[in-house]
Amino acid sequence: MRAILHYFATMIIVPFYGIRVCPFIETLSPMQVAVPIISVLAVQYMVRSPLRQKFVDSQPLKRRVARVFWLEMGLFAISAIIVMAYNEILYGFPFLESGLKILFGLTGLGFFAASDIALEEERLIADKIEQEHITIDPDENYFPLTRKVVLFASVSISVLVLVFMLLVVKDLDWIIRVGASVTLRDAQVSILKEFAFVLLVILPHTLNIIRSFARNLNRILSNQNSVLTRVTLGDYDLHVPVASNDEFGVMAQHTNVMVDRIKDRTKELALTRDVTILSLASLAETRDNETGAHLLRTQRYVRALAVHLKDHPNFSAALDDDTIDLLYKSAPLHDVGKVGIPDAILLKPGKLTDDEFVIMKTHARLGAEALHVAEKELGSNSFMSYAREIAESHHEKWDGSGYPNATKGTDIPIAARLMAVADVYDALISKRVYKPAFSHDKAMNIIREGRGSHFDPDIVDALNAVESEFQAIAAQFGDQHTQAAE
Repeated sequence: MRAILHYFATMIIVPFYGIRVCPFIETLSPMQVAVPIISVLAVQYMVRSPLRQKFVDSQPLKRRVARVFWLEMGLFAISAIIVMAYNEILYGFPFLESGLKILFGLTGLGFFAASDIALEEERLIADKIEQEHITIDPDENYFPLTRKVVLFASVSISVLVLVFMLLVVKDLDWIIRVGASVTLRDAQVSILKEFAFVLLVILPHTLNIIRSFARNLNRILSNQNSVLTRVTLGDYDLHVPVASNDEFGVMAQHTNVMVDRIKDRTKELALTRDVTILSLASLAETRDNETGAHLLRTQRYVRALAVHLKDHPNFSAALDDDTIDLLYKSAPLHDVGKVGIPDAILLKPGKLTDDEFVIMKTHARLGAEALHVAEKELGSNSFMSYAREIAESHHEKWDGSGYPNATKGTDIPIAARLMAVADVYDALISKRVYKPAFSHDKAMNIIREGRGSHFDPDIVDALNAVESEFQAIAAQFGDQHTQAAE
């Protein structure tokens, strides 16, 4: 459609242009001027399709924009030469005074048409690349967009200046010929009309190319900014389409390499984090009389509760998918402080005395202090902050009667409130040296009785909603200390 519009506009503009700037063409009738120009452009339009298939469509994507420009530009130049030769042979018009003016006018419009059609081809290639998820490899010695803009601006200014010069030369010759038969005012009006005609032709063409440049540039920058924005949010699965054989194509290429490297480093850091958690949890497990299955179950209980609560108005701001994953990964560290408890107390086969229990309770603060050291190195937004909150506060109670800080209500971190329910539930259904394993129903009744005193009421309500999931987790990750009790 853009090609049709350019060809149709050229068929209308060039005859008027020829009459305005060439005194020889001015002697012809409108039909004598228009017919050869329209005929040549019509033939040009018909041959451009097979020529495009041969010289453009067979080329790699990164070559097509330049090929389209030079094909269109070449066709307009050939048509200009044909019209110039036609007038010279048939009417004897001189080359310098007439032929060059037609050559310049037709190729000038051809430059605007070729530029616009090439820019449209660039957009079509970008569409194809984005839809089919393909890419191009920019040349090492590409033709930069900055030089394209400078070239277009230079040619546009040159076209405008040369056309005005041709008009001035023609008008001076006309004034000399007509002499006193034309008043100064009539001459001024005639010259101003010619200048206005040129401006009405060249300015829309120039503005159209500027708009096409801006449109393509905006698309490139939008794709770049969109991917970078998503990367800053932690999404590393996107790539900038490499759709141009210029500096922006190279920029997109380097951006994609950067995103892939960030993705690899992030995976490496996540793996290091998970290994660190596992190592710390395993260390605590070697000194505890509880089994590794307890760690597996409690972290899954925490995740089940968090997933159910993430849309709750009291929790939605704090529980997104990434946070839930960090809570899941950090949960096994809830009793890491037990490594600081003496073996005589930690591994005692019976119930602890009051004094021994006081020492046992220090595991919450010991774990928090150890994790706080790591947190200072990794940052307060790291998984260590959740691990520290869980280790320190999972024995706090909703009514403030817990330990080690007697924290109350919503002052208790959400991570610790979730772990409190998960840890108590698992302790209730598991056999300990001081108690048998309770049934699921009995454990649920005990937790429900603690709603609003021991536990956050909303989290107990969430447990009621996902209790079947808790049962499934307990069954899947059971151990020899866990049994179904009546």
